[in-house]
Amino acid sequence: MVGSKTFISGAANVNIDLFFSGLPRLPEEGQELYSKGFSLQMGGGLPATLINLGRLGIPVRIQTGLGKDMFSRFARDAFESAGVTPFNLCPQTDAIPLNISVAMLTPGDRTFCSYSDGFPVTDTVLEQVYADSKGASICAMDLRFPEVYRQLHQEGTLLTLDTGWDDEMSIEKYRPMLELADFYTPNQKEALKITGTNTPEEAARVLSEFFQKVVVKLDASGCLIQENGVQQVIPVIPEYVHQDSTGAGDAFTAAMIYATLEQLPIESVMDYAMAAGIAAIGHERTINPQMSISLLESILKEYKQ
Repeated sequence: MVGSKTFISGAANVNIDLFFSGLPRLPEEGQELYSKGFSLQMGGGLPATLINLGRLGIPVRIQTGLGKDMFSRFARDAFESAGVTPFNLCPQTDAIPLNISVAMLTPGDRTFCSYSDGFPVTDTVLEQVYADSKGASICAMDLRFPEVYRQLHQEGTLLTLDTGWDDEMSIEKYRPMLELADFYTPNQKEALKITGTNTPEEAARVLSEFFQKVVVKLDASGCLIQENGVQQVIPVIPEYVHQDSTGAGDAFTAAMIYATLEQLPIESVMDYAMAAGIAAIGHERTINPQMSISLLESILKEYKQ
């Protein structure tokens, strides 16, 4: 098992989702539709990945911005329920330093509209992120702190990058982060966008410029991996294909980090990651509160039969 001195660090905005599920379609401009379900919950992203890692038994350190607003209070309660106490990078702000999203789920996909005041990246913030991450086995990257990651990388900390969607994604825009990162786990849409290619296979070949082991998440189709120029697709268990995939990417990344720390071969790393994605899909929350190594191993036992 992973050593007791290992910890994972990351700094990023918390995402809070107003979740409208069961929509037959997205409303057109000027229209109103009623969803079958609604919930307010902590959304995906880096904090969700770290919470999943904590549930897999690895100590985590999260740095984020929390204000005085109702969404920050909700986030504090969610962190407390998850057994995590984040370091607040902007305790005095009157702004809303979180990402607030309206998430709309239709039978075909999910769509988000988001807002954030964010928080300023000052010298004090940079010093705190570095101090809290120094000595970590792995640090999850955020685009605002490249100076910190360069220093950590020189000190031997592994870096993992999960960009999320960006309308202006490109290799050139993200090159400094891609050159620093040891792992990058885009989904299919992100991989095609950042590489300017038309297929996941082409995207993986472009990303192999930066990574010896390339992983592209294919949503309901599983994941594509490329190592030493050889590509293979690891499929999802068929009965899980049509369930809601919200939160699966964060769980996938968390389990991939866990299995990497265990120094497992790439096929076993992907097995754990796929099992975590399965544990997340179809669950009523973005972060499955039952996530654990025993759950993943029970899924793998069933999956490998």
